[in-house]
Amino acid sequence: MSAMRWDETFSETTKGRILTHLRRSARTVDELAALLGLTDNAVRAHIGALQRDGVVLQRGVRPTGGKPAYVYEVSPDAERLFTKAYIPVLTQLVTVLEARLGSVEVDQLFGEVGKRLAATRAPSSGNLRERAEIAAAFLGELGGIVDVQEADDGLTLRGFSCPLADAVRSNPSVCRAVESLVSELMGVPARERCDRGERPRCCFEIPASLPAEPV
Repeated sequence: MSAMRWDETFSETTKGRILTHLRRSARTVDELAALLGLTDNAVRAHIGALQRDGVVLQRGVRPTGGKPAYVYEVSPDAERLFTKAYIPVLTQLVTVLEARLGSVEVDQLFGEVGKRLAATRAPSSGNLRERAEIAAAFLGELGGIVDVQEADDGLTLRGFSCPLADAVRSNPSVCRAVESLVSELMGVPARERCDRGERPRCCFEIPASLPAEPV
């Protein structure tokens, strides 16, 4: 599915208006054309693009008295593209948890969240670089933009954005979940070095070898 951004600007485009109608109920091309004041061919072109993006699905046919008409609806997986509730809810949840439990316990909770996220994936294999690429790809699926960079003493997962930026600005403990996630995927401890400035960016250092345990 393409990373489509649902905002006020997109909602005013033809594709955005089509999706608004399809979110209310499944529609045929003729129905959409009548609602939007467009030709059938124009609607079909936009529907085709939305299908290729994985946002719209064809779901059965509807009798019309003549040739049956295909019915289209929004993909169930695409609904998450439209919501803006996750970040404010998460931000307030972290604030409430820290007030009730304390920062240390909240940090531990987010560490567990990261482990559970990693458990949804098959165990990573390959050398350190290959495992880092897997971790970077997973962070990309979550909405980040992450490169794997060589360092003198290991690797660095360098982000150019943060999928949890709003929550991170309010509470850095959120980064602990991602640090734990990267550590589990890599099979070695990752060190969080995120930039939490005006535009937060993820950064995790992966040592080439583990430090020796004290005797």
